[in-house]
Amino acid sequence: MTEFSSITSFHKALYAGSTSCTEQVRLYLDRIAQLKHLNAFLEVYEEEALTKARELDERIKNGQPVGALAGVVVGIKDVICYKGHHVGAASRILEGFTSLYSATAVERLLAADAIIIGNLNCDEFAMGSTNENSAYGPTLNALDNTRVPGGSSGGSAVAVQADLCLVSLGSDTGGSVRQPADFCGIIGLKPTYGRISRHGLLAYASSFDQIGIFGKEIADVAAVLQVIAGPDEFDSTAAQREVPDYQQGLLHNKSHRFAYLRDAQYHEGLDAEMKDGYIDLFESLVDAGHTVTGKGFDYLDYVVPAYYVLTTAEASSNLSRYDGVRFGHRTNEKNLDLIDFYKKNRSEGFGKEVKRRILLGTFVLSAGYYDAYYTKAQQVRRLVTDKLNEILDEFDAILMPTVPSTAFKLGEKTEDPIAMYLADIYTVLANLAGVPAISVPLGRHSNGMPYGVQIITKKFDEAALLQIAHQLMATDRASIV
Repeated sequence: MTEFSSITSFHKALYAGSTSCTEQVRLYLDRIAQLKHLNAFLEVYEEEALTKARELDERIKNGQPVGALAGVVVGIKDVICYKGHHVGAASRILEGFTSLYSATAVERLLAADAIIIGNLNCDEFAMGSTNENSAYGPTLNALDNTRVPGGSSGGSAVAVQADLCLVSLGSDTGGSVRQPADFCGIIGLKPTYGRISRHGLLAYASSFDQIGIFGKEIADVAAVLQVIAGPDEFDSTAAQREVPDYQQGLLHNKSHRFAYLRDAQYHEGLDAEMKDGYIDLFESLVDAGHTVTGKGFDYLDYVVPAYYVLTTAEASSNLSRYDGVRFGHRTNEKNLDLIDFYKKNRSEGFGKEVKRRILLGTFVLSAGYYDAYYTKAQQVRRLVTDKLNEILDEFDAILMPTVPSTAFKLGEKTEDPIAMYLADIYTVLANLAGVPAISVPLGRHSNGMPYGVQIITKKFDEAALLQIAHQLMATDRASIV
């Protein structure tokens, strides 16, 4: 059996008869079993995946048509609903809950004949940057098991990093696809808000959340986006826009006008070695005929506070539905009145970080503090969005770090949540403004860990984003781990 690095190479072999869907599923199942200690998967759909693979092999053998993602093995984050399968946001509050319907993104994957092999570990309710907040234990970085893979979509990143599936879906509220992609040395795409339907995505912060894609090839990410993007009658926030052909323009190399944010590039929190790597990148781009211009951005130090005020406020509302009455964890204590019953269910069911964010969100929405915090944060969001759009009107893309450092050690930041939150300084910009962003591998740090570069373009310009990312990765500076 052969391991394939891309959808294109797999399909070429599949349709030539030199491999089969069944062979590939068995290969991934074997690897998942061998690397179980990474704790990337919460549940593996072994028999179901094999049954689907055999069915596809039979259709291909008989010359019947198959979908664009035929036989492509996909993992999905444990916040994305799949009918008849457990979905729990890696939380005890939803332990044992089985979804009654599938997310639109999942329906579209299945319609394209992808094979969903299992659901993936994550920070509880997508709240975290290390995947240490899961009720089922942390996921480990496959390159160094003493380090975190990033979060909240850590399981989704590691599944691709360690070749446990070909591509995977995560969710990105403030960097939860791009940051783990950076830590794991792979590609992570957060599309424009509304480009992919959120129907069937368990909500953390509804005006920020977006399903994202992990892969090792830009063409693979483009192929998956092509399938799952587009309008959806079940989601009023899904954009009513046609989906362009994302794969068509990938090979069109051209000169670009890049901006970098001086306040980000020279921020005191950025690792010095990584800073030098970005400067080298900018110089190589200029040598290749592109323009790279530094731009001021005065709001950088306000984006993290604004982001956490707004997202925790939305989380406190969204998570109020998990009360242990209709579904989810229910306390074993008896003879409680209704209020104490609710309190006990939620106190036992939610983890420490989720409770922290619910309390913070409830505080900023309270009558005495609403204007001082929530309203101010909304104003900052508008200023940030306007400034970012102003720069993107002048340039093709913005280049900036994805994160300030390489992957931290397990436990390194767990006792300092503020330091953890500040690590989101470069990723939350795209979520505040609703613009698309991608993290692609750039280099290796002297500590042996990878780091990437983040690319941001205008709203709904994923075609340009993917083309630039593909062009950047085609240079000898970028390599996939």
